[in-house]
Amino acid sequence: MYLATTGRPDAPPAPSGARRRVPGTVLALGAVSLVTDVSSEMVTAVLPLYLVLGLGLSPLQFGLLDGLSTGATALVRLLGGATADRGGRHKQVGGLGYALSACSRLGLLLAGGATGWIATAIAADRLGKGVRTAPRDALITLHSPPEDLGRAFGTHRAMDTTGALLGPLAAFALLWATADAYDAVFAVSFSVGAFGVLLWVLLVPGRRRADGKAPAVPAGPRARGGPPGRSPGGLFDGLLGGLRSPGYRRIVICAGILGAATIGDAFLYLLLQRRLAFDATWFPFLPLGAAAVYLLLAVPAGRLADRIGRRAPLLYGHGALLLAYGLLLAPLPDPVVLLGVLLLLGVFYAATDGVLMALAGPFLTEGRQASGLAVVQTAQALARLGAAVAFGAVWTASGPETALVAALLALTAALCGAARLLPTTPAEPSERSD
Repeated sequence: MYLATTGRPDAPPAPSGARRRVPGTVLALGAVSLVTDVSSEMVTAVLPLYLVLGLGLSPLQFGLLDGLSTGATALVRLLGGATADRGGRHKQVGGLGYALSACSRLGLLLAGGATGWIATAIAADRLGKGVRTAPRDALITLHSPPEDLGRAFGTHRAMDTTGALLGPLAAFALLWATADAYDAVFAVSFSVGAFGVLLWVLLVPGRRRADGKAPAVPAGPRARGGPPGRSPGGLFDGLLGGLRSPGYRRIVICAGILGAATIGDAFLYLLLQRRLAFDATWFPFLPLGAAAVYLLLAVPAGRLADRIGRRAPLLYGHGALLLAYGLLLAPLPDPVVLLGVLLLLGVFYAATDGVLMALAGPFLTEGRQASGLAVVQTAQALARLGAAVAFGAVWTASGPETALVAALLALTAALCGAARLLPTTPAEPSERSD
């Protein structure tokens, strides 16, 4: 059922001849993600400020909300991926997720200062992201050659990050123009998100290319008793059957243990604001530095991963995050800490986000891409949920320095474990499941 391509799955053969173009489907998906990220990052950039400094939530309360925004997607992410695979409904399921996230902005607009309604709106946004992420990444896998998956994911993530770069700028401009009217940010965010849904409907094809040819995907056995793209054992088999493959199982485990040692970006930005004591008006600019680095490095990191193997960049990227934790504790000048943390955070995302999906992709046969990627993403999301709650609890009980030291030690241990577990060779016949 799950199968590695010939050669190393984390380092497909280097392409020969002229440089190939990025598939049009990847560019269309990148355009949708760009617009959608403008919408989502407008809210993400101001939400910590709004909740902690505006509404007076404690770090533990914020940690619970931040963890909810990451972990509430678990079941929906899995079901969304499996549903998208059954019958090749990647476009329909992904579109539903984009629409749900756009509508969540209206929830924030109508919530006022009610924490319960804010939590519901945040959960709706994350549920929408959970529904759409696996079908979207499956479409990238379906429409890209296996040896170019790192480049394809890097291109998509670069376009996605362009939106992440523009979103905080738009939020800051609106707050400045409206004298800190957060409702204006939420309203404009909804309008931009609705435009992203329209682009998805108009530009993104289904499971096949526009020329009618089957997309280049790793060859795999057809399910008995059914056509390609349908799991013979139903949703449960499609989601968990691949765990019988040792290589794929190791990737899932590593996604979980590394995610459990990854504190949310919002906490890092709050720690920076606390250490540097700058005016809260500048808080929305913090994500811009990391996003700019991510934008510049996403495509080169993807191409490097295609060339040397996807395991090493994934580990080095988490090593960059480890250095960022250390910088926040180091007795260095404030400008060095600020620039260093933002630079390292950008390197972390460039070397890990798309690379993890590209590493897992070659282990998945046609008809199992969305569900297989959803399992990896869910393991990571649930682990980050626990990390956010634990970090907020330790901060509340013992202070931010103690919480950061604990996170640094946890990430060090997770990196040592992942370095031993991540697959470096293709699945042998004995590893493949029937």
